Amino acid sequence: FGISSDCTDCFVNAPNLVDQLETARKSWKAYMEDMPPPCYVGSAGDYAQKHNPFIYFDDIRNNAARCKNIVPLSALSGDIAHNTLADFVWITPNLCHDMHDCSVSTGDTWLKGFLPQIFNAPGWQSSALFLLWDEGVSNSGCCQLAQGGHIPMLLISPLVKPGFVSSVNYDHASALLTIEQAWGLPPLKDADCSCTAAMADFFSTY
Repeated sequence: FGISSDCTDCFVNAPNLVDQLETARKSWKAYMEDMPPPCYVGSAGDYAQKHNPFIYFDDIRNNAARCKNIVPLSALSGDIAHNTLADFVWITPNLCHDMHDCSVSTGDTWLKGFLPQIFNAPGWQSSALFLLWDEGVSNSGCCQLAQGGHIPMLLISPLVKPGFVSSVNYDHASALLTIEQAWGLPPLKDADCSCTAAMADFFSTY
């Protein structure tokens, strides 16, 4: 959408994944570590609005029912315990655990303690976890001007080939396209690009 900074007021009126999920009758929920109340607009402490993509879309932020689906990460354990996880789950760590303000080892330690609850949750055997960083140290990219192009990406799932490393050049939009294709949804914006591919080669069947 032409956004090139960590702005907090560059709101967007455009179709988004939440629109697609709800049209397809898929549930969704976004968990933000250290976010104060649900659907909080702004940054506070180790919670940064810039890492919450949902809040930037007008038809999510200004919709009370949708806003209730953007919650503090502390709500996740209860949803797992009550077997009420949504079909699509987004998780954003705080500025320390995402390795932005703290060391890689600190983030790794957090992940080691955090991820087992995901792997032990009901429905995990038919699920996939995309563990994505937002930036690297190069400007390599594909469909759009990339700033910090080459990043780590782990695709963890009982459905993927164990230890598989892809030789395909993927980007963030590839994760979006993979989700959309898996659920029969049309591609949005950069997912609808000739050089963006779905991550089909990771899966035993796709």
